[in-house]
Amino acid sequence: MTSIRRRTLTVIIGLVLIGLLILTLVNVHDSNHEIAEVYDAQLATNARLLQGVMRMPVARQEHAQLYQAFNQALGQAEPRVDGHPYESKIAFQVWDMQNNLLVHTPSAPTLTHAPLYSGFSDIDDLKKHQWRTFVLKDEQHNLLIWVGERDDVRSDLVNRIVRHTVLPNLVGSLLLMAAIWLAIGWGLKPLADLAATLRGRHPGSLEPLQMAPLPSELEPMQAALNRLLGQIQEILSRERRFIADAAHEMRTPLAVLRVHAQNVLEARNEEQRRESLNYLIIGVDRTTRLVNQLLTIARLEPGAGALKTTSADLVSAVRESLVQMTPWVLSRGMELSFDCDEQSRMVETDFSAIDIALQNLVTNAVNFSPVGGQISVALTFTDNSFHLNVADQGPGIDEAERERLFERFYSAGNDQGVGLGLTIVQTVATRLGGEIRLENATSGGLIASLIVPV
Repeated sequence: MTSIRRRTLTVIIGLVLIGLLILTLVNVHDSNHEIAEVYDAQLATNARLLQGVMRMPVARQEHAQLYQAFNQALGQAEPRVDGHPYESKIAFQVWDMQNNLLVHTPSAPTLTHAPLYSGFSDIDDLKKHQWRTFVLKDEQHNLLIWVGERDDVRSDLVNRIVRHTVLPNLVGSLLLMAAIWLAIGWGLKPLADLAATLRGRHPGSLEPLQMAPLPSELEPMQAALNRLLGQIQEILSRERRFIADAAHEMRTPLAVLRVHAQNVLEARNEEQRRESLNYLIIGVDRTTRLVNQLLTIARLEPGAGALKTTSADLVSAVRESLVQMTPWVLSRGMELSFDCDEQSRMVETDFSAIDIALQNLVTNAVNFSPVGGQISVALTFTDNSFHLNVADQGPGIDEAERERLFERFYSAGNDQGVGLGLTIVQTVATRLGGEIRLENATSGGLIASLIVPV
């Protein structure tokens, strides 16, 4: 991706060049207009002056001599010696009303007849020069005065003005681009310093960034990075704690399995060997449950992935999950019932997480209920949530130990438990934005309620 400096500089320079081009075009247009106005005024002034000269009060017989002297003076002009190069590009002609040419400059274009209309106009002569002309009629003195100026005089002046305008603008634009480049680099320096600080940190360093002073635009970025570093540190801490707890809890079951395996080898008779093998199978089952629940917690931990929400019939999903568990519950000598106040209800949630929580709640209920007991599952709905209640006929819970029941690996009253069932249910509730409640039933037993908003 293009750098921020290059993108910003491209936009700014593009805008500067476009603005410069527009200003140059406007200046050229205005210069053409103003120059045309000034030169037109000069043409009219020259015509008036020539009219004044031609009106001089001389005798009629002296007019021919005056015209001849005027023509000789105009023909002797030497621009390269004592005049101006533009003299040859400015011309005068005077006719009388009978179409007789009285006065003209050598540079004047050849016209077949006197102009018919007065005022300003543009003409082309035989030499392919374009002239800007002004015609003044003096009917009182029987005169028609023509004053012309070649168009290249004006064009040359406009070109000079354009050159004198564009060249400084071009040089100034280059200097401005360099200044903008340096200014953008100076403005982005805090960002470069932040990047350098991040590159210079140790890979394992998760301490918050403390860069000051910091521009207000980068303060949200630093806050976001610090929040991200805090989340990473929290995740790593959870993983370390999880690994430490798992290692601690796995050590004892593995040691017990080893003892049972040694007892099998050292058994003196078939009865002792079978007893040790039964204990070994029980230990393997308990270790398997521990591993499975550890994997379940790891999958449900925050940061393990986004919720996979889908829209489906929650009543049918809960009923299907209970159908899958019914054979196991019956094998433990208990009955499983399901009650719901609705036949179906479409809900958008993570059904796999709901299934995990329900399995753990039913498993806990079975582990603490006596043989022949009843496990009751009820599903109710409110305006903005649903309640999944699992009731057993066990001894209930001690109010003093209510909070500890959600701690990892804490198990009370169940030698075969690993102390992760309620922890898993609480993790599911947290991920779904709900909660788990434990209440002793008035008729005995425990009611565990999973409340999830919808």
